[in-house]
Amino acid sequence: MFKYTVLFCSLLFCEMSWGQDKPEPVIPVRGFCIGVPKPAKLDQFVAFINDELAPRKVNTLILRVDYNYQYESHPELRDSTALSKEDVKKIVTVCRKNGIKIIPQINLLGHQSWAGKTGNLLKVYPQFDETPWIQMPQNYSWPNSDSLYCKSYCPLHPEVHKIVFALVDELCDVFETDAFHAGMDEVFYIGTDKCPRCSGKDKAELFAGEVTTIRNHLAAQNRTLWIWGDRLIDGKTTSIGIWEASGNGTYRAVDLIPRDVVICDWHYERAEQTPVYFAMKGLKVVTCTWKKPLVAKMQYEDLLKFKERSSWDMGQRFLGLMQTVWTDAGTFMDGFNAKQLDETGGTNTPWNCFIQLFDEINGNAIVKM
Repeated sequence: MFKYTVLFCSLLFCEMSWGQDKPEPVIPVRGFCIGVPKPAKLDQFVAFINDELAPRKVNTLILRVDYNYQYESHPELRDSTALSKEDVKKIVTVCRKNGIKIIPQINLLGHQSWAGKTGNLLKVYPQFDETPWIQMPQNYSWPNSDSLYCKSYCPLHPEVHKIVFALVDELCDVFETDAFHAGMDEVFYIGTDKCPRCSGKDKAELFAGEVTTIRNHLAAQNRTLWIWGDRLIDGKTTSIGIWEASGNGTYRAVDLIPRDVVICDWHYERAEQTPVYFAMKGLKVVTCTWKKPLVAKMQYEDLLKFKERSSWDMGQRFLGLMQTVWTDAGTFMDGFNAKQLDETGGTNTPWNCFIQLFDEINGNAIVKM
């Protein structure tokens, strides 16, 4: 009799609990990712942080810096026009005032070139090139006979980390941050057959090894590594493809990397369900959107659903959402201020997506096309 009484009381408690209002879900990361401005646009960007990001309760700012900083450790890698330490401190000050965490980024491993242009690292240190026999074309097109998208550095070159870690440390110090974003997306060249160090090695192990090497360097200084998540997804099984997922076998690295690496899971055409995949692997994940407000709305709704329907531990791994911008800050601010339309005369633009996404998060409006 006692056990039936306990069962009845338990069911009654559950029924009463279901009828209660649930607290609003906590979204720890309300992020914005953009390329740092050139010096001429710096003051405008500082004002944008104060007047546009802060009122929308953005609390995480990923700044794609790469070589747009006047590095003292390796001045040979600076862009011709780059931010000074004083410029950076203006960004640090306005972010601190508004409670915004800064996470600087340098593209590591992949994205060492773009179209027909080699990036500063391989331009100055060509010995780090994973594929030195592939020449940069004058007129880039895809597809091409070399399967060239972006160059990579060789993760096993004995001197590469001494150089890049000096930049990473200097950037984290000047931005006064305990986190760093290493990029690591869209890596097509890794473990190539002609590389004297990488040939014959497992691509997943090579990728995981580089993630772990970077993570361990940061962890020694109590800093956290963030990366894009596409190379950790099986592009064939999911049918997501070779851009937003891996087509060269690196996806198995998801089981080999440290569990404290934060994954930025970007999908721009559909609201893929891969945040659940990363959370089930024990990794913290931030959902990333770009320029389609309807997709961003679905991603936000999914985030709430994932948190609500998961166990407490797993639910904490869904950290939040991030608006990504794939231009520098100056170009974005121009489009934002002009309310510029997309190429079809529509509103699928990064600035409109940003406005509508954060209106939705902050409960001010319904996302519209």
